[in-house]
Amino acid sequence: MVEILRTNDAVVLSFLTALLADSGIEAVILDTHTSVLEGSIGALQRRLVVAEAHEKTARQLMAEANIDDGLS
Repeated sequence: MVEILRTNDAVVLSFLTALLADSGIEAVILDTHTSVLEGSIGALQRRLVVAEAHEKTARQLMAEANIDDGLS
């Protein structure tokens, strides 16, 4: 699995997950429970990962949708 996105924005996570699913790419959101437990301070970001074989396509879809990966 390869991390392609790190964010606190639930809308971006939902949108990208749906976008990837429409292209046949399964994505997994990590750290959801930890992020919820820490409350609304936004200190812990959630990570979106995909299979290594789908990384290039997933990143291309993100670029076309103007989604920053939050990893920089």
